[in-house]
Amino acid sequence: MVPLAALWLPIVLSAVIVFVASSIMHMVLPYHRSDYNGLPDEDKIRATLRAANLKRGLYIFPFCTHKDMKSPALIEKYKEGPVGFLNIMPSGPPAMPKFLGQWIVFCLVVGFFTAYLTAHTVAAGANYLVVFRVAGAAAFMAYGLGHLSDGIWKGQMWSSVIKEVIDGLVYGLLTAGVFGWLWPR
Repeated sequence: MVPLAALWLPIVLSAVIVFVASSIMHMVLPYHRSDYNGLPDEDKIRATLRAANLKRGLYIFPFCTHKDMKSPALIEKYKEGPVGFLNIMPSGPPAMPKFLGQWIVFCLVVGFFTAYLTAHTVAAGANYLVVFRVAGAAAFMAYGLGHLSDGIWKGQMWSSVIKEVIDGLVYGLLTAGVFGWLWPR
């Protein structure tokens, strides 16, 4: 077993590399630009939502409890549409420094748990590919597979979900490469 303290460098370096890679993938490469759509008659819809005084949170429409799901009135609402989720954030410009700070912390947490799992399953001095496989699988599970539930339960477009899973695969491979390279010999 490798002590976690011996893995601080791959934890930090993999987080930084994933942070930079994700910035390039989202700001430079064009393939995520089709993930979001604007609302038709956005000003009118925004005015209606503003008048409702919605607080931060995730809203579902039509809203129902579990026991109401089979009621004829609710079934009709589902047929009429629209059906969806609405995520309301606090008013004001996007807090990019906060979001980026949370993202780097998340990357560090993924690196920590990748190190934890790899340290408990791979011995010091192991071959690069052995470390790569274990670290890559752990990091991919953290960065990529969680997005599948958004397509299943939240109706997110599968094209967007698949792009996020592919991003997670890239981040997992980068993390695996760093761990394989810096694994204690």
